[in-house]
Amino acid sequence: MTLTDTVLPAPGLGAADAALRTLGATLKDAGYAFVTVTPATHERVNRRPENAQAHDLRGVFGWSRPFAPGVLPDGYLELMDAAGVLARDGELYRSLVRFSSYDSELFVHSAFPTAAADSVFLGPDTYRMADAAAAHVAARQLPVRRAVDIGCGTGAGAITVAKRAPGAEVLAVDINDTALRYARVNTALADVPGVRPCRSNLLGDVDGTFDLIISNPPFMIDPAGRTYRDGGGEHGHGLSLAIVDAAAERLNPGGTLVLFSGAGIIDGEDPFRAAAADHLAGTGLTWTYREVDPDVYDEELDGRAYAHAERIAVVVLTATREG
Repeated sequence: MTLTDTVLPAPGLGAADAALRTLGATLKDAGYAFVTVTPATHERVNRRPENAQAHDLRGVFGWSRPFAPGVLPDGYLELMDAAGVLARDGELYRSLVRFSSYDSELFVHSAFPTAAADSVFLGPDTYRMADAAAAHVAARQLPVRRAVDIGCGTGAGAITVAKRAPGAEVLAVDINDTALRYARVNTALADVPGVRPCRSNLLGDVDGTFDLIISNPPFMIDPAGRTYRDGGGEHGHGLSLAIVDAAAERLNPGGTLVLFSGAGIIDGEDPFRAAAADHLAGTGLTWTYREVDPDVYDEELDGRAYAHAERIAVVVLTATREG
């Protein structure tokens, strides 16, 4: 029996997605684990001469290195081909996806480099956002019966919430079809039936109100305009502010928005915090704002998009409607 013989149909998954889920399960059974770093770190590590090619599972599915026939155990190539994630790189092969570890789960997302407009990235900010969401669910006194992850990407945030709120309906919404594919696969891989990936522009295509809204939207100023990275607006926080506005209209009493975002700090001032304060004024929401890391993505300060900034910080904004 080969690995492709172990692919079983799963509700909501087509044949290729079922194969991708099986690939993830096979990696998990093999003890595979990988923590995804920032793109800049990834590039630096891969530039080392000894890392020109992959020689193990982590090199193939974590570091996105080309690999020669024979590197992977029997059946992996066939399973990758069935999932549509196997590419030729001259005489070598390359995986079109990565698998990253978080919260005892594996999550499939786009291979490095994430240059395509529909790339789906899981990395340090995902870990921070999911940690913040998990901490909120653990600390809140009211139960979470209905939640939504806006711009869900891999679905990591939605899955993290659903694991800690059994019985809750958790929507994972995105406008990126590739993200929704990976969210469906990751939901099946984690075996979390409460998560429902669906296409929506913010909350415009889903109904009802929510006890918890979480989001880790793009927040960078990206000259290339990549959907997964560009936050929009002069300072890159246009999408984050739109999420604040949407949440203000759709939170239940006692409901909370947990928004993980970022800001370029200019002459000691945070333009996102100031703008968020304006948008939250008059909504009746009480809110907090804190820097999670005061200095990230320092390589961006060399580019023209952040020539005016002294540092880039990542932040968590929480806003709650009193019960």
